[in-house]
Amino acid sequence: QVQLVESGGGLVQAGGSLRLSCAASESIFSRNAMGWFRQAPGKEREFVVRISRSGGSTYYADSVKGRFSISRDNAKNTVYLQMNSLKSVDTAVYYCAAGPPYLSGNYRNTGAYNYWGQGTQVTVSS
Repeated sequence: QVQLVESGGGLVQAGGSLRLSCAASESIFSRNAMGWFRQAPGKEREFVVRISRSGGSTYYADSVKGRFSISRDNAKNTVYLQMNSLKSVDTAVYYCAAGPPYLSGNYRNTGAYNYWGQGTQVTVSS
């Protein structure tokens, strides 16, 4: 049962921008913090960013800080990932995730999230 659906992936040149969307069910979206992870071929799934249930707090991986921005629209039950100044190293499948709203020390780990989307491919050409 897919409860999170990503969209917006595609091919973009280095230095360009892309905006990803993640549509969630109202029950999942309203009760959870949301996050984005990414996974390149042959590599482990990597934390990108987390946004609190209220949207008031965000936590970014150092690798994307200053370039990526997460936001959530409660009326649309959708979380967005605005990606700017894209680099070839950003190439990966990007996954949307939802997890308990309480912040713990393992929020960068996949185990802190209970629901996952199917992923959307982002390819940055150099």
